[in-house]
Amino acid sequence: MRALVTGGNGFVGRHLCAELRNRSWETFVAGRSAGDGDAVDCELDLADAANVRDAVAAARPDVVFHLAAQAFVPRAREDPLGTFETNVMGTARLVDAMRAFSPGVPMRLVFVSSGEVYGAHPASDLPLREDATTAPSNPYAASKLAGETIVLAATRENAIGAIVTRAFNQIGPGQSPPFVVPSFAARLARIAAGGDPLLPVGNLESQRDFLDVRDVVRAYADLGERGVPGEIYNVCSGVPTAIVDILRKLVTIAHVGVEIREDPALVRAVDVPIVYGDNAKLRAATDWEPTFALARTLRDVYDESARTVGAGA
Repeated sequence: MRALVTGGNGFVGRHLCAELRNRSWETFVAGRSAGDGDAVDCELDLADAANVRDAVAAARPDVVFHLAAQAFVPRAREDPLGTFETNVMGTARLVDAMRAFSPGVPMRLVFVSSGEVYGAHPASDLPLREDATTAPSNPYAASKLAGETIVLAATRENAIGAIVTRAFNQIGPGQSPPFVVPSFAARLARIAAGGDPLLPVGNLESQRDFLDVRDVVRAYADLGERGVPGEIYNVCSGVPTAIVDILRKLVTIAHVGVEIREDPALVRAVDVPIVYGDNAKLRAATDWEPTFALARTLRDVYDESARTVGAGA
């Protein structure tokens, strides 16, 4: 099997490419070179339709895994038009390229969406299933729901065979510090190395559904092999965890004393109190099971941050 992975040199993309290669997939990486040694097989510019068509033609994939996106919610709020350009129009260009490359034979697509599309729901609706009402509460979520609409419409036309994944909060080694868990880990590692013990935080009471990225990419690969086109699958742990509990566990791992202080600048304008999903549909379709305990994931994230701090980065 041949795979084209857009955004294949990003946080999730690196893990997905490793998973696919472990399954003996020929894997073609399309992404933006970051100058950090992560090689790509093709430079990808989702704003350039000809470039996107060239990437599909060069890869000749059986399955496209579309991960390339602007995925940071605060950045989406700062630049909604840029986020829509990348996440919506970029997806439309990819679908058009797939349609042109394989006319009459729908090419398989795993479209990576987000649990953010559900928005806020009452506790009686939880855990969220795939048929729950969608109510995006930020530009990132709105862009992902629009992308879903594009790929599912093309699937109904038999132009492609899209499988939509709604991943909740994915964490693990390689995630950049702007996200909450690696941000906590990096700051605690600096404190452990003798830094200022003050730790500014946002809202710690929110509860989220955290899943190790290595379990996430196994789900994506499983769905690339066995998912049903036209269907939506939650990729989640099914367990809510409060941000404060994540921080407590990381403080214990770091074995440091900290002064925690709420910083209004770190509090989201709209912050859904509790979100977690139901993964029964994914399990039934693929026999997937999560394998990484939260404690193991947090240890791996902290250890990576400590090595980075120790190296003077």
